[in-house]
Amino acid sequence: MSTQSFIEAVPTMTTPPQELSESLKTALRGKFLVFDGPDGSGKSTQLAMFLKAVRSAGIEVTEVREPGGTEVGEKIRDALLDHLDRETMSLRCEMLLYMASRAQLCEQVVAPALKQGKLVIADRFVSSTYAYQGTAGGIPIAEIDAAAKIAMQGTHPDATLIFDVDQDTAASRLNPLLDRMEAKGAAFHAKVRQGYQDLIASDPDQQRYLRVDAAGKPDCVFANILDVLTQRFVR
Repeated sequence: MSTQSFIEAVPTMTTPPQELSESLKTALRGKFLVFDGPDGSGKSTQLAMFLKAVRSAGIEVTEVREPGGTEVGEKIRDALLDHLDRETMSLRCEMLLYMASRAQLCEQVVAPALKQGKLVIADRFVSSTYAYQGTAGGIPIAEIDAAAKIAMQGTHPDATLIFDVDQDTAASRLNPLLDRMEAKGAAFHAKVRQGYQDLIASDPDQQRYLRVDAAGKPDCVFANILDVLTQRFVR
């Protein structure tokens, strides 16, 4: 089965997204942003809207996704997200495969784009590993930190937007055809959400992890994105 069809159900947007302010356009050039959150948070919908807005604003942007984003990474993505018939992938194997994809992505795509002054936007990054394999899976954070240091080689996001939504709303947004990670059950995904909330709580000044209220309609959530980015990079 292809992993490409296992995506969040995308709500219909009723109004056009807001335009970026001139000050925010200037501030975002050369930045590395990550869109992250639990499955069903609406992250994919907002990422598409934001990419359209920044391109309309004339900002040169490089879009990447995790796992994936390179030829090597896409093969790793298939191994990670497809259902297995005969065996179960170990948790540390899972974590290290994500890191392997990330290493290739950072070296081949992200770091060169940032050196060229482009805005880089990633669909998930190391924050997902902390939430899914760390808080929910049980791998000690110190082990994830050590693997991330090798994989990322100093390539860190300027900000990670975490789309926060209650579990019932998230579940209602998912495609009924779930990939291997999405199909892990309600208790697992409750821990995932807690992992993201722990990241937000670890950064009270909202410099690295920016909470985005994702419970509303798409245009309202998009306005929340612009608010948190303006607070972080302009004001």
